[in-house]
Amino acid sequence: MKVLHVAPGDAAGGGLKEALRLARHRQEVLSFNDDLSCGPIAWGTSHERAAWWSHVHAPIAEDDLEAFWHRIDTAGERLVVWFGRHSASELAFFLALADRLGDRPYDIVDITVSQPAGAVAMVPTHRLVSLLESTRPISPQEAVDAGQLWQRLRAQNAPFRIVTSAGLASAPIEHFDASILEQAAKGWLNAAYVIESTLAHSREPYIQVGGIALLARLVALVEEGELLADGNPWDMRTCRVRLPD
Repeated sequence: MKVLHVAPGDAAGGGLKEALRLARHRQEVLSFNDDLSCGPIAWGTSHERAAWWSHVHAPIAEDDLEAFWHRIDTAGERLVVWFGRHSASELAFFLALADRLGDRPYDIVDITVSQPAGAVAMVPTHRLVSLLESTRPISPQEAVDAGQLWQRLRAQNAPFRIVTSAGLASAPIEHFDASILEQAAKGWLNAAYVIESTLAHSREPYIQVGGIALLARLVALVEEGELLADGNPWDMRTCRVRLPD
């Protein structure tokens, strides 16, 4: 039977393609490119997700999202879903997929077992090759639990979803604001440096948020007067920010 590997993003998909090539497996990889760990999810349509991402200065193609879900809905191959439970974006991806697939049978590769602090996109190619052997069918109860959790998260429709010791949970819009402010200073710092420092400090023990979502919060902090900006804060490569006096 043909196999379709489903990856949480282009970076993970590229690594999987190389791993399959090295393993001499003629199997296809499909990548998902919507970070469901941030932004509204109650809507559940590609048009509305694409519109929201455009609002936060990082447009994604609505056609690409539609094509992904259509490919999943019509797939005749055996599906293998890759994800890491310690990455908010990858866990959200898995839960959304579980909800969509319902009681359809599929396999999973949960990289958390061997890479507890990582994401599929961060696993070296040679490790991905070895993880091909860890593919297993998802149990009916696992699938039900995952789908029900995603339905609860959709009902809450919070701005962020974060990894906790109990799994994925909703978080308020200001959840990462304190971390951004902690990385700022009284002197001028490049906005990109502040974002990258915040990312580095938000990756222990879980990978919680992406740079685009943090940039949107940095801009909000500037608008609220919590940060001062020298330049356009959306242009984090040229803009400088600092704490007020």
